[in-house]
Amino acid sequence: MNRDLFPDQRDIYQPEAQHGGYLPGATAIGVVCKDGVVLAAEKRVSYPGSTLVLSKLGKKVFKITDNIGAACAGFMADMDSLIRTIEAHSRLYNLESRKPMSVRAAAKLMSNILFGRRFAPLLTETLVAGMDSDGIPSLFVLDPAGSVLDDKFACAGTGASIAIGVLESGYRDDLSAEEGKKLVLSAMKSAIARDAASGDGCDLLVITKDGTEETFMQVSQIEQMSQ
Repeated sequence: MNRDLFPDQRDIYQPEAQHGGYLPGATAIGVVCKDGVVLAAEKRVSYPGSTLVLSKLGKKVFKITDNIGAACAGFMADMDSLIRTIEAHSRLYNLESRKPMSVRAAAKLMSNILFGRRFAPLLTETLVAGMDSDGIPSLFVLDPAGSVLDDKFACAGTGASIAIGVLESGYRDDLSAEEGKKLVLSAMKSAIARDAASGDGCDLLVITKDGTEETFMQVSQIEQMSQ
């Protein structure tokens, strides 16, 4: 961004601007397990520079298709717009090709949309995960500019720096989906306890070869399940 033309604007791609000036508080977590993937995000909606909690019912975890899901941290309107666009494209792809869109294809499509909007970006950090027909689970991480990376586990949002340490210490390649769920809840418990912008429960999406499972947990349930 040209600071001479826009002297009062901050660079939205700077980390301090993302978490201190523009992106709302949030914690989103994704983990790849041997038999599926687990996605989670807490429910609190609060904006930077404000002490007001706007909502305790924000939905930041989305089922895109029967085999793909996403967890986001950012502006609610931007993540809703991005997810609705991907859902529409995935349905069209399914109708035209007679097969479901792969997780990698969904992540790449999302990357192209975000990159195309890089000068007027959708301010959301996104975790896309799922399981393809070959039974291989995968997870991709995207930033607002459309960069896409694959990983075994990842966090996004203001609580990410807290949650990532729990994931680092507890992750194994042979985690089952149930073990992955407990690890994610343990990381979320730490993030909610230390990040004031995260809280009010957690939405979970577990995707395996048997299908998808969406659940909501109160903070008290998170503490019990993570033990």
